[in-house]
Amino acid sequence: MTTELPDKTLEQILAEQPYRVIERDGVHYTLLGTAHISQTSVEVVQNAIDSGYFDAVAVELDPHRLQAMTGGPDALGKIDLIQVIRKGHVALFAANLALAAYQRRLAEQFGIEPGAELKRAVLLAQERQLPVQLIDREVGITFKRASHRLGFVGRLKLGSSLLAGLFASEEVNEDEIEKLKQGDMLEASFGEFAKETPALYETIIAERDRYMASRLRELQGGSTRVLAVVGAGHLAGLAQHLAEDDQPPQQLRETLEQVPRKKKIPWVTLTVSLLILGGILWGFLHGGLDVGKKLLLQWVFFTGGLAALGCLLARGHPLSILAAAITAPLKPFRPGIPPGAISALIEIHLRKPDYNDFLTLRDDTQTLKGWYRNRVSRMLLNFILTNLGSATGVWLAGFRIFGKLLG
Repeated sequence: MTTELPDKTLEQILAEQPYRVIERDGVHYTLLGTAHISQTSVEVVQNAIDSGYFDAVAVELDPHRLQAMTGGPDALGKIDLIQVIRKGHVALFAANLALAAYQRRLAEQFGIEPGAELKRAVLLAQERQLPVQLIDREVGITFKRASHRLGFVGRLKLGSSLLAGLFASEEVNEDEIEKLKQGDMLEASFGEFAKETPALYETIIAERDRYMASRLRELQGGSTRVLAVVGAGHLAGLAQHLAEDDQPPQQLRETLEQVPRKKKIPWVTLTVSLLILGGILWGFLHGGLDVGKKLLLQWVFFTGGLAALGCLLARGHPLSILAAAITAPLKPFRPGIPPGAISALIEIHLRKPDYNDFLTLRDDTQTLKGWYRNRVSRMLLNFILTNLGSATGVWLAGFRIFGKLLG
């Protein structure tokens, strides 16, 4: 149930920020809504913890985001790019880079590290030896659940939004600033796409409200006065779910962590490719060797040629370009392994990033020249542009082949 703070001094401290107090199962939860680019929020968090009233602190972070905030460049240096590619986590890696680039733009524009109040809450709690509860869902899970709900066209828009975030260098506009004042970094980083897409909003805001409420209930640990520092945009939803949800918290959390399994066989890609290859076979059977050979050469030229061109535009190593040209026409026979993954793996082996590449990654991704100079970001370009070239080649080859057969 909603209640009032018994401590009048603390009430005065929190008056500068929106907050709610919820009492449930013998625990007083003080939900403090902050703005992620506000020095006032940092000061209120510090004064609240310094008051000595709370015996635990919860923050809108997950372990990976906390490590990125507190670990500095060393945290990036621990990333195994080969495993990122092999496990199919390149899209997630790109999403994290986009988020980091967006945060860097904010820091330069406003002179304050985005989420500084969350970082300050953790450090102060640790100094006072208070339990720290990380209550937010991992960004990777949120990203995967959002991607699954959006469908093919939505995923294309999401990818475009992420790419725009990777290469953008202009100042953050007023709409994004207002979202940050309301307090959610993920929503603001997706820009207009988040506002126009109910499925994305549901996943990155509403679902996380329920998730954080379940985590607060699940992580009581004997604490009776918990300060939860969250973005102001989550305050109303979090308070409602914390007060009203009846489902067991662990069960609810596990439900909201589930990611629908990706189909092992990409039926759309496989069907298109098999139709095209069927057309080539039909050409051999009914048009003779010359017709079949011409259709086959068109398939190899468009798929392999455009994949190689994409790799070349990423300034890939000659062997990476050759691998893209060879593997792209074979895509129907290995549908689960995109040619960009193979060329990127070769690139990593031949031009292995060193510690300095990770150290300067956030700076280098601010400019196009830096993207090509840095071997980590260039691997990402290699993956994206090679796959884009290959996919374009499949459709162009299909139109040319069926046009030839129908003509």
